[in-house]
Amino acid sequence: MKNLIIVTLLFLPFFVSAQGHSDRHNEIETYKIAYLTEKLGLSSEEAKIFWPIYNDWEKEQGALRKERFQKMISFKKITEIETLSDSQIQTLIANDFNMKQKELNLERKYYNKLKASLPIKIVGKYYRAQEAFKREILSRYRNGRPGRN
Repeated sequence: MKNLIIVTLLFLPFFVSAQGHSDRHNEIETYKIAYLTEKLGLSSEEAKIFWPIYNDWEKEQGALRKERFQKMISFKKITEIETLSDSQIQTLIANDFNMKQKELNLERKYYNKLKASLPIKIVGKYYRAQEAFKREILSRYRNGRPGRN
């Protein structure tokens, strides 16, 4: 279920129109920043450290999502696995593993940046808040309540 939520969040923007995507994306990002700000309770010094790291991380995650989506499109165009050679199938699977490894490497990179710059309790709060935010935003959109209650 957790993987389904993550995949849904990763690809949600691609299932809406360009303008609708932009508006919804901005709305979610604005809410996410407010949500994290509230949950983390950062001091002004901690905020000066956290937000630049967070923003860089978001940019790199966006680039990876775009790369994954482009690879997913080519995979979606394949109507039957039976029409592919063994080598082609192995390449598709290896590409998926490589993408997952890139995502894990990015996660580790920014975890280490946060851990080196902030108290570990704040890092823990961030990860907990991220998971809670994903659940909340999915629930809001699933129930047709995109706005904040």
